[in-house]
Amino acid sequence: MTPRPFTLIAELTHRCPLRCGYCSNPVELAPDRVDARGWARVFEEAAALGVLAANLTGGEPLVRADLEEIVAAARAAGLYVHLVTSGVGLDERRLGALREAGVEAIQLSWHARPTAAARAIRTSGLPLTVNVVLHRDNLDEVPAFVAAAEEVGASRIELAHVQLLGWALANRRALLPSAEALAGAREVIAAARARLRGRMEVASVLPDYHAGLPRACMDGWARRYILVAPDGAVLPCHAARALPLDFPTVTGGLAAAWASPAFETFRGEAWMADPCRTCDRRGVDFGGCRCQAMLLAGDARVADPACYKSPAHAAVLAARVEAESPPLVRLRPRARTIDAGA
Repeated sequence: MTPRPFTLIAELTHRCPLRCGYCSNPVELAPDRVDARGWARVFEEAAALGVLAANLTGGEPLVRADLEEIVAAARAAGLYVHLVTSGVGLDERRLGALREAGVEAIQLSWHARPTAAARAIRTSGLPLTVNVVLHRDNLDEVPAFVAAAEEVGASRIELAHVQLLGWALANRRALLPSAEALAGAREVIAAARARLRGRMEVASVLPDYHAGLPRACMDGWARRYILVAPDGAVLPCHAARALPLDFPTVTGGLAAAWASPAFETFRGEAWMADPCRTCDRRGVDFGGCRCQAMLLAGDARVADPACYKSPAHAAVLAARVEAESPPLVRLRPRARTIDAGA
């Protein structure tokens, strides 16, 4: 039985005023080819598939002048609207317009602790999640991140270890923390979680390269999430174009995309070889991340190299050894001056 998607990840644009070296968006950015009317159709089709929530993200979705129209279309389709933003360009006027259009919650990705945007969100009454990407350079700032989230009244802070995809993979040696630094940060996070229990949720998981076991990436390939990229490609996750698969587009409809051969390729367990096929965790982690397998092992069908059982685990061990060495100079993404399209 084909599973049902619960969440639509709507990548409205890859444009962004920031140039973060840990960005996990594709190195090759996609142009904006879906206009507001096209997104309205996507939301209607998503709701018909059983999707309950739309995560509006990017890039930076605030760069779209038609964002309010897109938000209104998502609400009109009956979806819960969650906006993921850096807060750059989010003033009280724009926030009010977005709330009136139908935004129901905001995740603020902190880059330079935009407390003004955070306070404005809380003052508006919208639920606020703060997301901080943790990496080699900022692990010692975890207490400050938690304190700042407390100060602005966030209901949740996600201390998200960097996903080594896109630009972040290119910058791996500058971003992957050492085991010692990670252990210290884990102690701080555990203490904050205990202290704030019942007041603010503190969420964090081990980074893939240090965990020893893979995560159920996206809750398993094409099981719960469906993503639409700025150019209209329909994907099971934001990095899926690293795989040699022919992904559908929105022109063919979301239902057809969800049932397409590309989405079926790694859905379930039939594709698995050992050690995944006989592992008692195969229904828990679903073999881990297919994109990570492709990027590190050159084969999307092998067990996620993050797993200690994977034949490609040596690639992760080598990266961990590199993390004990002095960091390299970090690369920066190109300026986001791609064709705006819509």
